[in-house]
Amino acid sequence: MSIMDRIRPDLREFIPYASARRVGLDARIRLDANESPWSQDGLLALNRYPSPQPTALVDALSALYDVDASRLWIGRGSDEAIDLLVRAFCRSGVDNIASITPTFGMYGVAARLQGAGFRGVPLAAKDDFALDPQRLLDATDDDTKIVVLCSPNNPTGTLHHESIAWLAERLSGRSLLLVDEAYIEFSDHASATSMLDRFDNLAVLRTLSKAHALAGARVGALLANASLVRLVGSIAAPYPLPSPSTDAALAALGGGALAMTRDRIATIKSERERLRVALMRADGIEAVFASQANFLLIRVDDAAHRFGSLLDAGVLVRDVSAQPSLGNCLRMGIGRPDENDVLLAAFGVALPDRMPDEVAA
Repeated sequence: MSIMDRIRPDLREFIPYASARRVGLDARIRLDANESPWSQDGLLALNRYPSPQPTALVDALSALYDVDASRLWIGRGSDEAIDLLVRAFCRSGVDNIASITPTFGMYGVAARLQGAGFRGVPLAAKDDFALDPQRLLDATDDDTKIVVLCSPNNPTGTLHHESIAWLAERLSGRSLLLVDEAYIEFSDHASATSMLDRFDNLAVLRTLSKAHALAGARVGALLANASLVRLVGSIAAPYPLPSPSTDAALAALGGGALAMTRDRIATIKSERERLRVALMRADGIEAVFASQANFLLIRVDDAAHRFGSLLDAGVLVRDVSAQPSLGNCLRMGIGRPDENDVLLAAFGVALPDRMPDEVAA
């Protein structure tokens, strides 16, 4: 059975809205989309609708992620792809999705908004948030349409890629395995996109928000089999990518910008290790969990107090104590070296020397 057989039956022959730009025609005088013939004086020329999937950006991301363009759909961050996939697969009041907990909260939000169930398999801090894939598989049933695995996981920073092939094989024909790789650039592991040829039920999410410093542009990509990519494109809003976001993404994917991104990723990884070692010496910090992402998760003696002290010092982190298994835990992104110095000082840590291979940010 193909994974496309698990799509909602009423969407299998879905006819998308035929927007003016979806037709793909062009002319010197455009009168087809009820646009203004004038742009705003002094501003970017934004009076025309953008391409639903800009060819130049599709080609650039196809090259970056080493996948065929037919397997790539670009939307407003990973969040839009998550929402569209849940809507495409899950019948309200019938179907469910399964994932791990704690994890990125938008999986559960998307399920609830669609009226689908959400099944979370708890990970334990005492086990360093390791995943037993059999437990995740056991949480599924005939109505589980999507299994989501964030790897490296947010907010734990734990890598779960060793379970992907095992899960994809056992879920074949009945559930989509959606792997969210928002933080993969900061890990020491290759992307799961290398497995797309093996499993038609595997889909991967990538984003330009983290490593490529474009969180404000909202550019994310779904990488999956071509049939699923076409379906997602058909149910998406007509113009998901604003023209300035496309321009920013293309600029960030140029040769010089990519070289800078690689240098900054190296700095983040070096600073992550510097912070991990330093924070383990700080009073009031009970655990610093290993991370393969651009953040660290720590357990402190009193999360509310420590959060307030950091805020007083001008440092804003995330109190994730309310999430399962994360009592008294704070999540902190890896900043610039000077910002990380302020963080350490707020914890009363004597500043260690920078890592020897540090690259200037």
